[in-house]
Amino acid sequence: MTKSYNMGIEATLAVIGGKWKPVILCYLGNGPQRPGALKRAIEGITQKVLTQQLHELMVDGMIQRKVYPQVPPKVEYTLTDRGKSLRQVLIVMSQWGEQQIAQQQAQGETIILKRSDYNGYLRY
Repeated sequence: MTKSYNMGIEATLAVIGGKWKPVILCYLGNGPQRPGALKRAIEGITQKVLTQQLHELMVDGMIQRKVYPQVPPKVEYTLTDRGKSLRQVLIVMSQWGEQQIAQQQAQGETIILKRSDYNGYLRY
């Protein structure tokens, strides 16, 4: 099957497009995460959508799933090298969004930014 893109950004969005995938990748940028921890950290995501997005990110080679042989089962998700290659893209997207929020706040809009720390993403 031949894929065709008008611009390179389409190929990027084919992998990280949508509301939740970039957020999931940012959380995984801080280190391995269990699905329950991701669910608690990402306000508003349903279990079904989280599971679906994690699966799609695995299929695209952005993350890997590790199952520990124990009872009860323990599962962790981590970034692959391919997933880590998006660090700068995600950081720049976060910084741009923070600038937009600051401008809107300066204009009197009430906007709450719950988390602006992505330093862990820089270390992992």
